[in-house]
Amino acid sequence: MLAAALRRKARVVFVTGDDEYRSEYSMPALARLLETHHKLKCTVCYARPTPQSNANIEGLDALKDADLMVLFLRWRALPEAQLEPILQHVAQGKPTAGFRTSTHSFNYPKDHPRFAENDGFPLRVFGAKWTRHHGHTSTTATTKAENHPILNGVDPNMTVPSWLYTVNPLQGDITPLLIGRAINPERNRDDGPQPVAWTKKPNVFFTTLGHPDDFKNESFRRLAINGMLWTLGRSIPRSGARADFAGAYDPPPSGIPPKPRG
Repeated sequence: MLAAALRRKARVVFVTGDDEYRSEYSMPALARLLETHHKLKCTVCYARPTPQSNANIEGLDALKDADLMVLFLRWRALPEAQLEPILQHVAQGKPTAGFRTSTHSFNYPKDHPRFAENDGFPLRVFGAKWTRHHGHTSTTATTKAENHPILNGVDPNMTVPSWLYTVNPLQGDITPLLIGRAINPERNRDDGPQPVAWTKKPNVFFTTLGHPDDFKNESFRRLAINGMLWTLGRSIPRSGARADFAGAYDPPPSGIPPKPRG
């Protein structure tokens, strides 16, 4: 499967719908970057009619032909016909990457047949589920956890706007890449250092970072691009993958969450 993707122009499908972190701006920016600098074919799927619409994402049939699925979701309750392509991609063992709130991609009610996917999906796919964060007024400082090609050309000592997520203990065959420390956490919310980027064997990359302003940091963009290329089996130059924007990136400010968590 990966060999075929290397011989042709691989297809990346971004699935957006988080209603807080402006993934409808950041993921198309990454898609343009991948198409322009890395010759990948990209499709972006959007929640409709607005990012707050938690039961409809258009275009998910594109996942049937995806070599890589990239998720930036938050508390969706998708109908079965839309959930199934996501689950099928994972069941086939195809490369997957995820950002931030994809630790809580789904929010099905307790009496729903898919309720178990609320925690089960992120644990199975990414090795982490939603627990809590360190407060909206905090930021995150990172350090290197492991030498890895995904960190090529990445400054591991970043300070980013994302407030730190609590994810320990991670589950599965995990390799932490960066560790985050909360700066100015809210009272009684400091759970200590936490992984903020990792791989999960055989072909999954995840980061809990993803505030819209994180993407203005070239090192963070390179981390994301390196991670996606790694899932596809691409070699990553020592200097890292090219990560300059291909076009404007000027998202509206991230809002305070409309729901009590995340």
